[in-house]
Amino acid sequence: MTTAADRISIIVPALNEAGGIRDTLAPLQPLRACGHQVVVVDGGSADGTPELAHPLADRVIASARGRARQQNAGAAAADGGVLLFLHADTRLPPDADRLVLDGLRAAGRGWGRFDVRLTGAHPMLRVVERMISLRSRASGIATGDQAIFVRRDWFVRAGGFPDIPLMEDVALSRTLRRMGPPLCLRAPVLTSSRRWEERGVWRTIVLMWRLRLAYALGADPARLADRYR
Repeated sequence: MTTAADRISIIVPALNEAGGIRDTLAPLQPLRACGHQVVVVDGGSADGTPELAHPLADRVIASARGRARQQNAGAAAADGGVLLFLHADTRLPPDADRLVLDGLRAAGRGWGRFDVRLTGAHPMLRVVERMISLRSRASGIATGDQAIFVRRDWFVRAGGFPDIPLMEDVALSRTLRRMGPPLCLRAPVLTSSRRWEERGVWRTIVLMWRLRLAYALGADPARLADRYR
């Protein structure tokens, strides 16, 4: 079994994920068997998501809606020395616990993220996933799709996720980056390409770059969230 310091708490924010929450949590059961923790934070689902999650999680808690608020609530309820924030449409690579714990220890880092692979078959998605990983590696900024992980004490010092409706992952990354560079794991998480395919790959590329640029220039995250939706 793991020690408290080396226990990973995997925090999964969820909202109306009944169609896929079991597929998200089932691959995490070997990690639970090794002593790691799974915390599902429900933001007010109306489709039975919490009931479906209960048998496959160590804790299922309710929170005010909003990814930042849900992830902060999960962190407060978790007891692991390392917090890993996993979107409900993202799957961790094999041996994720070893990659995270050994990587942080060997590199002397306090936080990090994975490279990313998208599920779809569209050729442009291969370009998109490479660009996401390369951009993150160059900038030291991670997105939620990359399964950000952070030592608890670093997360507390950073003040957690800011309570904003969009770009909370970028904002936290900026704070953590000032504390130290991220551990950039080349093993990819697998994340859904649904939004890219539904909106169109090129349209989504342009939209995301415009939103990131606007945020970097000081735009109100609430207005950006409206544009994103």
